Amino acid sequence: MSQSTPPPSGPPLENPYAGQAPAPGQSAPQGAPQPGFPVAPVAPAAPVRDNLVLGLAAAFVAALVAAGVYGAIIGLTKHEIGWAAVGVGFLVGLAAGRVGGRNQILPVASVILSVASIYLGQLVGEAMIGAKELGVGFNEVFIDHFDVVQEAWKEEADPLTFVFFAIAAYVAFQSARKVGD
Repeated sequence: MSQSTPPPSGPPLENPYAGQAPAPGQSAPQGAPQPGFPVAPVAPAAPVRDNLVLGLAAAFVAALVAAGVYGAIIGLTKHEIGWAAVGVGFLVGLAAGRVGGRNQILPVASVILSVASIYLGQLVGEAMIGAKELGVGFNEVFIDHFDVVQEAWKEEADPLTFVFFAIAAYVAFQSARKVGD
């Protein structure tokens, strides 16, 4: 390394005014420790997160969005993907816990909303498949012939469907509980 001047040698230069006491009639600067009083560190204020209503609203919105996405996946692939149902449970629990905080009602509400979301998503998927096969609109099948959509779901539901319902409910409960802590 080339320098035009050598580095300063000797003791490091310090602030010559650092050791002086304040002038008579003048106090220490605001926020400076006062003589004789110990100073404890101040913790930052924690964000307000224990809001049940916002947590429920966030979980409800997440459940509707996840049901639509899950239904679209089923409708496009013509297969029920169980691990996507687990993702629905995770998203609902995550939204409830992040927004709602530590409220003990939120994990239980997440279970209910995630199972309802998975069921709604499966119905949306069945209606999409039926609308494609019949050559009619989705709304006509889903709204006008909802009983037929439910019957089709009952015929295609197998024990594995309910296993993934249970796994998704467990994931929703745990994610809401752990994220809320």
